[in-house]
Amino acid sequence: MSNIKVIGLGPGNPELFLKPAIDAIKEADVVIGYKYYFQFIQCYLAEGTECIDTGMRQEVERAKIAFEKAEAGQRVAVISSGDAGIYGMASLILEMADKRQSSIPVEVVPGISAFQAAAAKLGAPLSHDFVILSLSDLLTPWKLIEKRMKAAAMGDFVTVLYNPRSKKRYWQLYRLQELFLEERSLSTPVAVLRQVEREEEHITLTTLGEFDPEIVDMFSIVVIGNSQSYVSNNKFITPRGYYSKYEQEGAPGPLIMQESFRTIAGQLADLDISHEEKWVMMHCIHTTADFEMKQLLRVKNEAVARMNEYLLNGGTIITDVTMVQSGIRKKACERYGINVKCYLHDERTVALAQEKNITRTQAGIRLAIEEHPDALYVFGNAPTALIELTELMRRKDFQPAGVIGAPVGFVNVEESKHRLMTFKNLPYISIEGRKGGSNLAATIVNAVLSRDEAVTLKPGRDV
Repeated sequence: MSNIKVIGLGPGNPELFLKPAIDAIKEADVVIGYKYYFQFIQCYLAEGTECIDTGMRQEVERAKIAFEKAEAGQRVAVISSGDAGIYGMASLILEMADKRQSSIPVEVVPGISAFQAAAAKLGAPLSHDFVILSLSDLLTPWKLIEKRMKAAAMGDFVTVLYNPRSKKRYWQLYRLQELFLEERSLSTPVAVLRQVEREEEHITLTTLGEFDPEIVDMFSIVVIGNSQSYVSNNKFITPRGYYSKYEQEGAPGPLIMQESFRTIAGQLADLDISHEEKWVMMHCIHTTADFEMKQLLRVKNEAVARMNEYLLNGGTIITDVTMVQSGIRKKACERYGINVKCYLHDERTVALAQEKNITRTQAGIRLAIEEHPDALYVFGNAPTALIELTELMRRKDFQPAGVIGAPVGFVNVEESKHRLMTFKNLPYISIEGRKGGSNLAATIVNAVLSRDEAVTLKPGRDV
């Protein structure tokens, strides 16, 4: 019985052909397709099968020939790469059947699409909601493509790009990168897969900030992660949400944080300060729910950039109390080799405090500067410890990598913070007045660690 079967061949490796596709090719009297694809199906063709190949962009001609052959009583196979229903021949064949009012049976035989093969190669980038976009404007107006790009970026979808670049169409990918950087962090993972599942296969893992569109061509697929995607052990992973649901013990999920930051950013829209300072301010407001932080936060001497550079090169953080230490993101510290120390419970601290009749936080700072004078010092509780540090800085003439001053309370708290302004080149961040606390001090450290996200003022995954 005559019919037309529109067959998806998969990404190019015959080992990934699905059995219904193989059977359909074996049963066909005529196989029609772009000439490049015939090399992959030679072993499945029955003796005497007629093969009709056409050049690039001859899709309509292929469809017409398919109906002519089927109407003459033959079994016709129309082949597409990937899945025939995804940027393939299926829609054109079905549309033509409708236009011709044809009674020829049409069956779509599924195949493995290139994005599925690419995802398997990368790990698990498509484990949450995703979008597939073609950047080809041959059949779709560019304005509509750009509209869809913006929607994908704003919706925080993992995004897969087909037809990403050609010799004549080279600037569109730069525009997409620009749009996505308005919504996602520089560290968002990006993968470029060229000739996936073919002999020439090559995979590049990079980030949205480092992504170079020049390495992309028409044989490439580009995968852009969402705000939760990350790379670990060379695997591109987009969390489904299981760990945040079952293991974070009720902590607010990343998407809630994003919504909170969006609300805060709206309240700070008219504030004329740098993105880096605003980024720290947003973290402080998110932690305290206190918009008075707009008046209290001080960021001096390029503090965010200088502290960030120090830490990302494997620096040391000294905290006055263990609560500050516990609030600093451990994954970031492990990733960058950051050492976080608190001397409060060190046996030497206890002995020194007794010997000198000083507080343990003061004694801990004295020990810390002997071992780590160039560390980043973070205070979230004890003004006496901050005063001790500033006194020793003047007496011993040294300068640490930076100071975060957020002690809280009523006695000597304001005075301890005022001392920081006397050091003209010291990178410091402080919370003026009596407000502060260990959670706020740790939050400021975390904001510094995620400095790259200050470009968009939108939090990505846990740094």
